[in-house]
Amino acid sequence: MRGLEVVVVVLAAVLVMTWLARRLRWNEPVLLVAGGCLIGLTPEFRTLVLPPPVVLLLFLPPLLHWESLTTSLREIRTNLRGIVLLATGLVLATAAAVAGVGHALGLSWPLAFVLGAVVAPTDAIAVGAVARLLPRRIQTVLRAESLINDGTALALYAVVVGVAVQGQAVTWSGTAARFLLSYAGGVAIGAACAAVVVALRRRLRDRVLESALAVLTPFATYLPAQLLGVSGVLAVVTCGLILSQAGPKVISAGARVQITDFWEVSTFILNSALFVLVGIQTPAIVSAISSVSLAHALVTALLVGAVVIATRLLWLYSVPYLLRVVDRRPVQRTLRSGARERFPVAWSGVRGAVSLAAALGVPTTTAAGRPIEGHGLLVFTSVAVILVTLVVQGTTMPAVIRWSGLRGDPDVTTEERRARRQMANAALEVLPDHADRLDTPPETTDAIVSELRQYAAEDAGPSDNGRGVRAGLELRRTLVGVKRGALIRMRDQRVIDNIVLRRLQSVLDSEEIRIELALNAFTGRPPSPPAGGAVDPHDRVPGE
Repeated sequence: MRGLEVVVVVLAAVLVMTWLARRLRWNEPVLLVAGGCLIGLTPEFRTLVLPPPVVLLLFLPPLLHWESLTTSLREIRTNLRGIVLLATGLVLATAAAVAGVGHALGLSWPLAFVLGAVVAPTDAIAVGAVARLLPRRIQTVLRAESLINDGTALALYAVVVGVAVQGQAVTWSGTAARFLLSYAGGVAIGAACAAVVVALRRRLRDRVLESALAVLTPFATYLPAQLLGVSGVLAVVTCGLILSQAGPKVISAGARVQITDFWEVSTFILNSALFVLVGIQTPAIVSAISSVSLAHALVTALLVGAVVIATRLLWLYSVPYLLRVVDRRPVQRTLRSGARERFPVAWSGVRGAVSLAAALGVPTTTAAGRPIEGHGLLVFTSVAVILVTLVVQGTTMPAVIRWSGLRGDPDVTTEERRARRQMANAALEVLPDHADRLDTPPETTDAIVSELRQYAAEDAGPSDNGRGVRAGLELRRTLVGVKRGALIRMRDQRVIDNIVLRRLQSVLDSEEIRIELALNAFTGRPPSPPAGGAVDPHDRVPGE
């Protein structure tokens, strides 16, 4: 019963705090954590502990899978060098800087490096929550960085925890080999799992089974990687990126819509629940500090948080400029950005669930059975860094984006219009042959030709004809509402039953969605997110 109570309370908190945040236009993660803190102060939840395997095995795979499915592989390839530097070099630099501060404040060197590995990676979900308004290229860089740097940080974490707990010796060759094995093994398993999923999808024709396979995929990818001691994070990310390319060729439209709806709801719940759970555990973590005073713990946490933020700022305003001196290729010059435009990237280092799981996963005793001095301080500092980055960086990100002068992506609209025109032209080329083969009436063929030509011409910008098209679409949308109202009245009057209502309502829903997409594409605006949501339409077209 305790588990059911936790589920109900956490989900209720997710709904209430998310509604409140969107109503007041406040930062959602911050309010979710605040709501969790209030719950954690109650006696019933004061002893709740989130086991690290729950995050690493239940939450992390589906969240990373969805993020990788909805990330632009083309942008990753274009910005690969910068992403790799952020996901490896910056993680190691942050871990070293934090370790130095932690040791100066009383932690042993092994435990200080554990703290550095814990707080070094940014969080893919938290970063996505604060960087929604950024252009596509910058969003992709940040999301790809946060997807990959988990693998770097967790590989480093395994090494330094072995030193702190079991007293293992560290050698450069052994550590480097472990990193390479973790990366290469994770990528290989992810690619192999993607190949198996693609082969299965070519044979499945049942929408329910296709959806079930989509749910299984992230867990079935993560588990063997973890069992073999390589990066499960990189395995899931690799599998998702491959499926984002192969998926459109092997999955049916109906299953794709169903899978997309499922992932959008489930990842929203998982992501929000994680922030609430962080808040719930915060009061207990604060009260568990025993080795040092609360004032010392607060000073340590604030200094480590400042070092985490400062290290990222220093990295983003030094390493890229050094690379410019070395690499003078024209293609790299086109990717450069000014100091002002670079600041949102430097300010997007939000920490989240992976750091929490890693901190809670540090053993409390050594292999010899002795308590690890400073364990409580390490966990407290890790949670405090998550909260500091969420509050300081998360709440100020909209203002930072406005100050930087960054705008939306005109390239997205241009590419969308070009693709629409090419699709219409391709259909017009083959339409006569198919119309003859299917013995289509001439009036039907003429109507379809007219619609395709109109569809191809909608990138010409506002005009009298354009206003007419938009008015026609809006009229159709209004009529859908009228038809839906008539359908419901017939059900209420018992002229039809619920089965008939659901069947016809699904047709009307599909028609309304098509009209909404056409209206948004015609006006050059992204589709409106659902009731206060923040779904990026260019990100939410998964390949699976």
